[in-house]
Amino acid sequence: MAAEINDLTQALRDAGLRATQQRMTLLSVLMKSADHPNADELFVRTRAIDDSVSLATVYRTLSALEEAGLIRRLSFENESARYEITPTADHDHLIDVDSGDVIELASDEINRLREELVRRMGYEIVSHHTVIRARKIDG
Repeated sequence: MAAEINDLTQALRDAGLRATQQRMTLLSVLMKSADHPNADELFVRTRAIDDSVSLATVYRTLSALEEAGLIRRLSFENESARYEITPTADHDHLIDVDSGDVIELASDEINRLREELVRRMGYEIVSHHTVIRARKIDG
């Protein structure tokens, strides 16, 4: 636990942010999330650890963490923004249209093909975000 606290503190400081308890708690909750929670879900999870956290604090903190590059805001049409720790490797997202689950698709093959296609067209990728909406096949 002490190592995690030191890592979070250092990550915040490296990003030019003060390492407040509320920022560290929210960042820790997000790091441990297996899903891609929205602000309301993060508020509930963070509040369970630190009852001094308000919804306004969650929104301000998310904004500061995003601006600092520590987290990424995911916008999926007609849904509340969801958040993830800024990934160390490129990945896409698959959204289950029935359950709303957001699933990370990490594939070296997809990344290689994307790079190849873009390069063939005379471009280089600056950023990308691919969202695939799908329905699970029964069987």
